Amino acid sequence: MDFLREKKNKTGRSPISSLFLYLLLAPTTVGGQAVIEGVMMRSPKAMSIAVRRPDGSVVVKKKRWISIAERLPFLKLPFLRGAVILIESIINGIEALNFSAMQQEEEPKENSKNSSSSNITIFLTMVIAISLALFLFIVLPHVVSRVILIIFGSKAGLGSLSFNLLDGGIKLGLFLGYIIAIGFLPDVKRVFAYHGAEHRSIYTFEAGEALTVKNAQQHSTLHPRCGTSFIIVVLMVSIIVFAFSFKTLNITNMPVVLRAATAILIKLALMLPIAGISYEIIRFASMPIGRWASFMVFPGLLVQKLTTRIPEDDQVEVALTALKAALEIESNT
Repeated sequence: MDFLREKKNKTGRSPISSLFLYLLLAPTTVGGQAVIEGVMMRSPKAMSIAVRRPDGSVVVKKKRWISIAERLPFLKLPFLRGAVILIESIINGIEALNFSAMQQEEEPKENSKNSSSSNITIFLTMVIAISLALFLFIVLPHVVSRVILIIFGSKAGLGSLSFNLLDGGIKLGLFLGYIIAIGFLPDVKRVFAYHGAEHRSIYTFEAGEALTVKNAQQHSTLHPRCGTSFIIVVLMVSIIVFAFSFKTLNITNMPVVLRAATAILIKLALMLPIAGISYEIIRFASMPIGRWASFMVFPGLLVQKLTTRIPEDDQVEVALTALKAALEIESNT
């Protein structure tokens, strides 16, 4: 916290106002996502996808990205920007996955008709994926937690810590089980290796080093701002937020079915605020002044050992190609 004390001495600001200013004005970041035989990279004003085709060539798709926060600047504020970034990341990620899958065809086609069809596919895929995720990580754990507590004769309510710990534990178990299961698939193992390549490339950029394969291969495959860490932090934050919310809201007098439905709707409504809080924790913990909060992202780093693999040089090359393409657009905007 030396930074906060220094700011207090020089500017007269309180530690809280200094922290808020630091979070607001902190350097912009680069993030990414592994896709099929490639990597998608996002900088504040650009998006690029680099994919290695079956013939060994690397194809790059890049474009300027205009966030909704550019049109509505208040969405850049701390605790609001996290939800925006989450939604945009889902959209970008599905678009990148769709593009990478197309590049694995012998003759990928890009025309207006295919583009329109692709947009429809992306939208439907996003709707299905979000619906399935909400069911698996909101509805199912809630119902199972209630059933387990009833079976064991517990009277713990929705606002109790025991219920929310059980609910969070079931979510974590489902997530880890899914990751472990798909990790046995050869194609997924390659995606996990590209995930490691993505992290190593971003570390190289953040270190201010030349974007070469040799430099990138010296870095870790685990990164605190990874989406995997984000999910783990969301699970931890949701336990606290849900417990506090249901302790405050009195819905215990409702009929059982209506109470369960209301509780699930409340949880759905709280997901974006939870995402906002979780994003700020991830962002803060990765800053020099936030090292003391790194324990919040440490569990996510452990889980990343399941979602990343040591990449080959050619995979790092693809990740760096995507990063360079995004930075090129960024520098010209």
